[in-house]
Amino acid sequence: MEFKYFSKDGEILPTEKAVVPLSSIEYQYGFGVYESVRVAGSTPRFLDDHLARLQESARAIGLEHSFSNSSIYGIVRELIEKNAVETCNLKILLIGGKSAAEASLYILCLNPLFPDKALYRDGVPCITYPYERLFPHAKTLNMLGSYLAYRASQRAGAYDALLVNRAGHITEGTRTNFFCMREKTIASSPEKAILPGVMRKKILEIAAKNGYVLEEKSIVLSDVVTYDGAFLTSTSSKILPIRSIDDTALRIPPAMCELMRLFDAFLKNETSRGKAAS
Repeated sequence: MEFKYFSKDGEILPTEKAVVPLSSIEYQYGFGVYESVRVAGSTPRFLDDHLARLQESARAIGLEHSFSNSSIYGIVRELIEKNAVETCNLKILLIGGKSAAEASLYILCLNPLFPDKALYRDGVPCITYPYERLFPHAKTLNMLGSYLAYRASQRAGAYDALLVNRAGHITEGTRTNFFCMREKTIASSPEKAILPGVMRKKILEIAAKNGYVLEEKSIVLSDVVTYDGAFLTSTSSKILPIRSIDDTALRIPPAMCELMRLFDAFLKNETSRGKAAS
């Protein structure tokens, strides 16, 4: 689908005017933060959580700006209505300047890329890649390391690369959060070492309501085989089972399949509520 409009600093403009000056040293150096928001039924999903993380990312790297959550919320609603969109991914880009007044906010609609349905049944292959992000809690435009890791995964025919820190622990994917499961216990890297995903947060909320337990711990590759299975989460992928990591084959246990069904039902209900509210 072609989207005709985007927003710059709250003004709705034709997409052909969506440009960033090459002279912007802040953009050149990646001094910016961003969020990707799923829109379903013309409703931005979990927007409050995404905007809270956007503000936290900006704070973490010292990016000063004048855009409040309420103002961004209004812009998002206006842009969705202007594009008459039912389903898309919203990209929110907050680019810093020399002062708060010079910061810029771009919001645009993109066509979502969803995993093939067969991957939820069969799982996905992943590789490991040595890299740790400079500001783990900030979703910044400084994505070179993640880009190189993801490119390596594509060359290997994998879905994503799992980042391994200097201590040898698997932390997260280049665009995903990583979990292992043993029965109904879900193991995740300590939150201080990762980007806490919005979808990760929602999945853990649903898991807790249904008898699952979260265990925060460092995970090395050799330990993964001691678990029943592993999975990824992201805005576009929801819960995606992992079939293999490097040369290590993994299973998809019943407890994971149950959690996938529970979360799909939750998302379906959220979409229905959003449509009713609009």
